[in-house]
Amino acid sequence: MRTALAFLALLLASVPGSAAGTNRYNVVFIAVDDLRPMLGAYGADFVQSPHLDRFAEQSLRFNHHFVQVPTCGASRYSLLTGRSPAHTHALSNHAFYRGPTQLAPETIDGAQTMPELFRRSGYRTISIGKISHTADGLVYEYDGSGDGRVEVPHAWDELPTPYGVWERGWGIFFAYADGRHREQHSGYKPVMEFQAEDDEDLPDGLLANTAVNRLKELKDSGGRFFLGVGFFKPHLPFVATRGDWEAFDGVEFSAPTHPEPIDSPYFHPSNEFHQYQLPFPANTPLAREDRQTARKAYAAAVRYVDRQIGKVLGALDDTGLADDTVVVVWGDHGWHLGEYAIWGKHTPFERALRSALFIRAPGMKRAGQATGALVETLDLYPTLVELCNPSFSRTAHELDGRSLVPLLDGQAETVRDSAISYWRDAVSVRTSSHRLIVRDEEGKRTPLELYDMGQGPDPADNIIAHEPEVVERLLKMIPNG
Repeated sequence: MRTALAFLALLLASVPGSAAGTNRYNVVFIAVDDLRPMLGAYGADFVQSPHLDRFAEQSLRFNHHFVQVPTCGASRYSLLTGRSPAHTHALSNHAFYRGPTQLAPETIDGAQTMPELFRRSGYRTISIGKISHTADGLVYEYDGSGDGRVEVPHAWDELPTPYGVWERGWGIFFAYADGRHREQHSGYKPVMEFQAEDDEDLPDGLLANTAVNRLKELKDSGGRFFLGVGFFKPHLPFVATRGDWEAFDGVEFSAPTHPEPIDSPYFHPSNEFHQYQLPFPANTPLAREDRQTARKAYAAAVRYVDRQIGKVLGALDDTGLADDTVVVVWGDHGWHLGEYAIWGKHTPFERALRSALFIRAPGMKRAGQATGALVETLDLYPTLVELCNPSFSRTAHELDGRSLVPLLDGQAETVRDSAISYWRDAVSVRTSSHRLIVRDEEGKRTPLELYDMGQGPDPADNIIAHEPEVVERLLKMIPNG
């Protein structure tokens, strides 16, 4: 099948000097679980994220980046395949296990995933941590059962995720200090823990060290590489070092806007959060002092992972690879921190769908700037292809995203009029001014909620009865499956 990528390759070949630039740059792709844009670079004044703030001064910061699905596996499935749930219907954490990425490459005329395309182009592809859904790229259940097959076949040359004292993939993901983890130590399941003294006493510190060592080896070996590093925090449980927790002693955290439950069929009781042992009563909404504690715990986990990201970025500089490498820092979805009395993702609302995104490319014109353009996770695949011009350009299916290179180079202010996201039976349409939430049941679309996003990220007034023309216009933006 001739795809948009094949056309893009032909287009690039017509640009002077582009043919010689095949496999033009390395890629370091940093994925961060549950990273909402609550960072200094995004204007949050009660967090500590110096390394990402510094990276923002070298990259383009995306203020309105939205994921396809507000859950880990399905969001990453869209990222790696470049395909919308409108076409794949992949909406759960098991998307990788039953999708077309399981097919043998000789049966498909084209790469099924982004890392496979780069691998076919001669890149050394390495996945450390959580890039697909599982914590190490191997298919096991939370309790350790499973066959251990590779979650994204044909994509990676190496899967060198370190287990440390936690011994297995989901152990490092749900880890506490001293080798304990949620799925093995019955009865020990606190929602937060800050006992570790050193970064390497926790899994993300081990991931960072592994990535740093791999970068040194890649520098010495030469050749192009695609390095994925998937950090776990700030995903639940909120775990970081003692110093990260104490760094916020005396800090007054801002209250969540609209902390009361929202009148919506998509309000949920934060089951993922409440399955843990809480150090306070599990009220809805939480009491003010308990909201402060929970927000502090999230901020401490962000502070910890920010430092690990800083180590990887520092290694790029130290090895001299930075000038020849495209770097993406991507949050796989957002997270409610008490807004609408929700603690978690899994909603079609702004807080769950909007996440952090930074891109740094050699020679980009808009380094150190920000853009308010609407962009989707789907757009990262064609962006990296256009930037790197990999020698293999055929994809198994046409990509659904749009390249963000015109934004990086200042050639355009927008690339799309809307961002479309999905959650269970909901389709969520975000424009520059509104968010429409539609129930889609067997092709029958029923508009349920319309919000004026000029009121801030947590509007609570459903204005759907007052803006029929806006509803009709946004409905037309939803793609057909």
